[in-house]
Amino acid sequence: MKSARLAFRKGFRVSIGNARSQAAVMCIAPGGAEGNAHNRHRGADQWLLVLSGTGRAKVNGRSKAIGAGSLLLIEHGDEHEIRNTGRTLLKTVNFYVPPAYFASGDERPAGKPGEKAR
Repeated sequence: MKSARLAFRKGFRVSIGNARSQAAVMCIAPGGAEGNAHNRHRGADQWLLVLSGTGRAKVNGRSKAIGAGSLLLIEHGDEHEIRNTGRTLLKTVNFYVPPAYFASGDERPAGKPGEKAR
């Protein structure tokens, strides 16, 4: 068993994972955004769960309002941006299958499930 205590500070941090999946915390300041019109994960699906705050998710050119309790599936290859439209931190927990990032936060090349991180 692995476990992690999540810290919700501004920015993006990989929290825990194994060779098949990983979790990360993302906190976006009011007016801020993560990603852009060309941001995508080449080899991983991303499940994004909003814990608090409000924002907009733009995926493949389609925009959707998000808030506490919103769950998005951003499939590998989908271009996406998450923007905070509220007045407080937009706090999310993100799950990647297979892992999309190294522990350092650097993006991994497109991989296959079961490949170990460097």
